[in-house]
Parts: sequence; C-alpha cells; structure tokens
Amino acid sequence: MTPGTLYLLPTVLADDTATQVLPAQVPAQIAALRYFLVENARTARRFIKQVAPEQVIEDLRLTVIDKDSTEAQIQAALAPVAAGQDAGVLSEAGCPGVADPGAELARRAHQLGIRVVPLVGPSSLLLALMASGMNGQSFTFHGYLPIDRGRRAAAVKQLERVALAQHQTQLFIETPYRNMPLLEDLLSQLQPSTRLCIAASLTAPNEYVRTDTVAGWKKRGLPEIHKQPAVFLVGQ
Repeated sequence: MTPGTLYLLPTVLADDTATQVLPAQVPAQIAALRYFLVENARTARRFIKQVAPEQVIEDLRLTVIDKDSTEAQIQAALAPVAAGQDAGVLSEAGCPGVADPGAELARRAHQLGIRVVPLVGPSSLLLALMASGMNGQSFTFHGYLPIDRGRRAAAVKQLERVALAQHQTQLFIETPYRNMPLLEDLLSQLQPSTRLCIAASLTAPNEYVRTDTVAGWKKRGLPEIHKQPAVFLVGQ
C-alpha cells in the first residue's frame, strides 16, 4: 500500500492576515484534506473555516499533537497516513516544524516512508532575521531562555560571547507576558555596543521591528510589547 502525503501547512502569525501572507496553494490544499494533525484543535478549526469556508468542520478528523504528545500518540496519529490517507499539519501560528511539535511528526513520517511536503508561509524567525540587518548566513535559534533570572543572565552572557566571537546571530523568544522583564535583563547584561533587534507582532498592523545597540536602546527607551508575540535577536 502506498502511503499518503503529510503536508506541512503554514498558518497566520496575526489575525485577519491570511489573504496577505498565504499563497493560494495553502487554502486550496486545506480544502482538499479531510485529516489534520494540529497543535490546538480550537485554533485549527477556526483557521480552516476562515481559509477554506467550503469545508464542513464536522466531517473532518482532527488529532491533537502537541509538545506533550508521546511517541505512541505520534505513531498512532500517522497510522492513517501510512495506510494511504493524506494529512495536513497545522501549528498554532506560523510554519509547522520550526520551533514546533510538527517537527516530531515530520521526523517520524520520514521513518515510515511518508512523503513530507512543506508549503510556503510566514515564519516569525525568518521574518525577524530578514528585517534585523544581522548576519543571516550564520545564526542559531535557542527557543526560550531560562526563567530564573540568575540562569537567564548567564545564558544571555553566553549568547553574547558566541555572537561576538563567531559573528553568529542569536535568536530567542519569550512568553509574551514576560517580554518586558526579559528586555530589561538584556539591557542590563549585554555590552553597550552589542546590537539587539526587537521584532514584535510580525505581519500585524502594529508590527514593530527595530535594531539598535544596547546603548542606543537605553537612550531611546524600550517599546511597549507586553503580551505581543516577539522574536529577539542579538548580534554584531
């Protein structure tokens, strides 16, 4: 039996932006599928209905695969695809598989001989890197820094050492309601000449992207990005 195809389907980063940021291939593929592996069922249903209104949500099969899913659950979720049914992977925001549980689905799909097809769409990490003016040929994404302030200070210092020694851009994120404490720690721990980019609410009407030295940020003052999804970049 020939396996089905696993489509990695990008979603929007900001509400009401689908027509601006998604190519026509994405809603067309969503309209053609009946099985979805999703990070959040409620978010996925709303997104599917928005971009493919012809879909009857009640007729679709949605299986939740998130950061807490076990290997057995991932295996079971892919069983219909291995048996020949096409499926789509939907993240809560942006591109599945990039800093996202969809990576585990793609990993296991390759092991099972399932074809994995990524579709084009917005990635907050790449958009932030593009707009930062920092090195886009050598970069590392670290996910979340430690919550503990002592451990976070040490992590920030280490990121800065690597950024300056290797001319490598360092990217990381934070839970949106902790953005401002993180920014304050960055300004207190980084050297004055180190560059810091703040990229918040990407693709939204209130999008904010700016790169400056730490000394420049201290003089300018920090933007108010409390509860806004953001990517932070440190480099030369």
